[in-house]
Amino acid sequence: MLSAILLLPLLGALLIAVCRSEERARLIALLTTGATLVISLLVALKFQTGKTGFQFIDYGDWLPSLSIRYHVGVDGLSLIMLIMTTLLTFIAVASAWNYIEERRKLFYALLLLLETAMVGVFISLDMLLFYIFWEAMLIPMALIIGIWGGERRIYSALKFFIYTFAGSIFLLIGMIVLVVIYGNLTGDYTFDITKLSQLKLPLDLQKWLFWAFFIAFAVKVPVFPFHTWLPDAHVEAPTPGSVILAGVLLKMGTYGFLRFSLPLFPDAYKAYAPVIFALGVVAIIYTALIALVQEDVKKIVAYSSVSHMGFVMIGLFSLNPQGIEGAIFQMLNHGLVSAALFFIVGAIYERIHTRQVSKMGGLAELAPKLATLAMVFTMASVGLPGTSSFVGEFLTILGGFKASGVTGTLMALGVIFGAAYMLYMYRNVFFLNPKVFSFKDADTRELLSLGLLAVLVVWWGFNPEFVMKYLHSYVGEILKVAGV
Repeated sequence: MLSAILLLPLLGALLIAVCRSEERARLIALLTTGATLVISLLVALKFQTGKTGFQFIDYGDWLPSLSIRYHVGVDGLSLIMLIMTTLLTFIAVASAWNYIEERRKLFYALLLLLETAMVGVFISLDMLLFYIFWEAMLIPMALIIGIWGGERRIYSALKFFIYTFAGSIFLLIGMIVLVVIYGNLTGDYTFDITKLSQLKLPLDLQKWLFWAFFIAFAVKVPVFPFHTWLPDAHVEAPTPGSVILAGVLLKMGTYGFLRFSLPLFPDAYKAYAPVIFALGVVAIIYTALIALVQEDVKKIVAYSSVSHMGFVMIGLFSLNPQGIEGAIFQMLNHGLVSAALFFIVGAIYERIHTRQVSKMGGLAELAPKLATLAMVFTMASVGLPGTSSFVGEFLTILGGFKASGVTGTLMALGVIFGAAYMLYMYRNVFFLNPKVFSFKDADTRELLSLGLLAVLVVWWGFNPEFVMKYLHSYVGEILKVAGV
């Protein structure tokens, strides 16, 4: 089933390449991403929540002479990321339906290739296979920004590619060192994550390797001060690109910390937790203040992504069940909410061709359906009780308090700043003095796409255990590995 999820988008991309109709290309993309989502939901239904370790394992030799194997599987963490990836890629196709008007075949083929790479990142159990997918996803994402982006699209695409590719070099070096060390000790030069995680490295070596992996993952999150590529990429990317960028790509970095850094370097992970707390707090407050003074609605949402990922980073390094479960839940929640907000920004831009707050106002009267959906996601971003954001932020703040009272207090302060810039944006765009007098309300496609995300955000806000049940065994196991 995992191999089907991995290969189905690739097959869809090949079908688009040989079809002659631009219209048919987007239909193939919709059907392919829909089928991939359905299969991933079947995996979730068959997943045994009380069982530790990986499930649905698929295994085969690739380059056996070099100990490189095709090895995939999911645990609670990767299953949540898999569902989020397939759902948001489906939503991205819906968001591109009218937005992408030129070179549709190429766009949808790249989007499906990107889905294959993202799925591969989350299900790979061979470290080299993970790295291949990790690097492969850069190409279609950079092309999507560079071809269909805004005026500064080439600059933003190159900046995105160079930042993330440069960070990945350190990851490759760290991986090679790990494999050599494990091979020298056991005679088995393997890239198998389940075997490499059994290494007991001295603290000094752990520290060096921790930073090699940290740079690659921190750039992708992005952690302050590696965040400067993200606002440019978001602002210039087309709406579907922003949906994927905020919804999925940012989570690859935080996924990497849990999948690699914590099990491989537990002592260094604990030793450097205060440093990460400081960087997380700066990200939460500093980027929230930057968002507060932006006039471009897309920049406001982009900087809010950096701020919210600060909560996730602190939760991941709190090393307690509340913090880690809250961080994973917030990764899922942020994926849904940020994707929806970028979808709404894109819908507004399609109609009035501006993102400047000063040129908007009064949209609630002209588009009550879109305004209502925007209110749901604005409140979710703020962390209103009854939305999934409240659960994620509350648990990460609780985890932060348990690890450090000062950190928890500053995280709570960040929630206030978050409410300030999101409510400012919503008020100025949908109320105040009307500056837009002709505006079409959300159509059926937009209502169905955004409505689905809104239902999930509210449903998981009232029923978080529906998601948490997949995480309990995983978090308990990872904390044992960390010696907590």
